[in-house]
Amino acid sequence: MHNTFAIDFFTVPTAKFRVLYVFIVLLHENRKIIHFNVTANPSAEWTAQQIVEACPWDCAPKYLLRDRDGIYGKVFQNRVRGMGIEEIKIAAKSPWQNPYCERMIGSIRRDCVNHLVALNEEHLECRLSEYFKYYHEYRTHLGLDKDSPLGRPVQKKPESRKVIGLNRVGGLHHRYEWRKTA
Repeated sequence: MHNTFAIDFFTVPTAKFRVLYVFIVLLHENRKIIHFNVTANPSAEWTAQQIVEACPWDCAPKYLLRDRDGIYGKVFQNRVRGMGIEEIKIAAKSPWQNPYCERMIGSIRRDCVNHLVALNEEHLECRLSEYFKYYHEYRTHLGLDKDSPLGRPVQKKPESRKVIGLNRVGGLHHRYEWRKTA
């Protein structure tokens, strides 16, 4: 069972000047994004459903860290309480009290969203899925002793070797590995 989840929203403008809302659920212990979703019209009902989708098969955390946004209305609070999760609300206008989520949103913006123009919800979901795969499997984290949230195997150097770059996130990022030369 996971101990603490943190949740938050951030916005992304589209090519047609619509605003999309991205909801993320972050696991504190290894900074892994457990769940995310994109919508143009968030509601308390939709947000409550995202918590259910993030915690299938009775794997709910003990604590849920969140801000005091009005989107977390009675429907959301009742759903969370019904799942046996204790909500921890940060102080008003104090994002530093939810540091892992805020840092994650900053990383998403710097590493991904600021470099693309979202066409629609599906396009943004696709790009964020690619980014989270990169983030979890390859991106190093100083807070995790320069490892990734899922851990990375150390590659052995072959005798005759060459470093090759592999595109990730549509070419925004790269992963490098050793390959034997012929």
